[in-house]
Amino acid sequence: MTNGFALDRWSRAADSAAMSSSNQGRVPLPVIFGVATALGFFSAFAAFYFVSTFTEKPAAFGLLLTLNMGYWYSWACITPAILWLSRKFPFDRATWKAAIPIHLAGVFVATLAHVVLVVAARMAAYWSIGESVDTWLAEIQQMFILNFDWEMMTYWSIVGLSHALRYHYEARARELSAAQLETRLVEAQLHTLQRQMQPHFLFNTLNTISALMHCDVEAADAMIARLSDLLRMSLQRIEVQEVALADELDFLSKYLEIEQTRFRDRLTVVFDVDSDTLDALVPNLLLQPLVENAIKHGIGPRPTPGHIAVRARRRGAMLELDVQDNGVGLSAARLTDFNRGVGLSNTRSRLDHLYGSLHRFEFRQPAEGGLLVYIAIPMATLASEVGEDQAVEGVA
Repeated sequence: MTNGFALDRWSRAADSAAMSSSNQGRVPLPVIFGVATALGFFSAFAAFYFVSTFTEKPAAFGLLLTLNMGYWYSWACITPAILWLSRKFPFDRATWKAAIPIHLAGVFVATLAHVVLVVAARMAAYWSIGESVDTWLAEIQQMFILNFDWEMMTYWSIVGLSHALRYHYEARARELSAAQLETRLVEAQLHTLQRQMQPHFLFNTLNTISALMHCDVEAADAMIARLSDLLRMSLQRIEVQEVALADELDFLSKYLEIEQTRFRDRLTVVFDVDSDTLDALVPNLLLQPLVENAIKHGIGPRPTPGHIAVRARRRGAMLELDVQDNGVGLSAARLTDFNRGVGLSNTRSRLDHLYGSLHRFEFRQPAEGGLLVYIAIPMATLASEVGEDQAVEGVA
């Protein structure tokens, strides 16, 4: 599972194709004619109510509906051209001077085209019921002069709608661009943190091998072989931010083989992991620095054998992990220094980047002594099912 998945799980999905500049200000034809239909019915009902209430001349609702539909469908036919003109000549800071004369001419052309279409529809409607009207020219002249103010307002309303849609798409595009930049920044920060973790882990392990070289050459040689296996696994996980918990535990077990070569019977590690958490996604190299610090600061200074427990359980929508040791514990001052270490600082930063406020990362001091590190992250699983449900319980 790559880091892109982890970041995409928390970012809002966006279709950049839908926000391209070619779609800015466009309105689908079904939407245009749907709005025209609604306005036609509204106007027809209003006209029917007016005629029935305030005039003595009756009028059939069907005729009024036909006339009003003709009026608004005529605007629907012209609207795509007005939207296109508005996209070509927008009222931007750099283009508004050129846009003014274009749209002033557009008002007259659109009004004339609309009047011609409306008169044609009106004459066809009256002809169908056997009524006569004035000549084409007289109807066009009369409607053009009487309705020019309303026609002009309708034209500018469509232009305003086009600009509103354009600004809406631009705002969404800027929001998407900002989100993509933020995602790339987080990815870069995560990669930096992960690259810091790998050399930190390697150097600490080499220091352990170096200490053994002077007292137990065979053990040091065995540790080098196991370190080779760990490095091979680490290289396979380069650029991977989240892995299955089962894989993380496998890596941790191999790391513990190195440490137990050094501590022998002084170190016991118990895994108590619920089977339904094995396919849960966790940050790569999450548990290793926690166990390393438990060994270094808890078990190492202890004169008697020490015990470390690694637990995982599911609680609702959260995955809970903890690493507990029965070592010497930490004072408040030592805990502050402990937090400033590379391993824990990077672990905290990675959890912040991956899960934000949805995670918990706490240090607790149990009553029986030692230290417990508690982590809770959102439960997310791999797409593939785990073949066999097995609990990881045993002694490393």
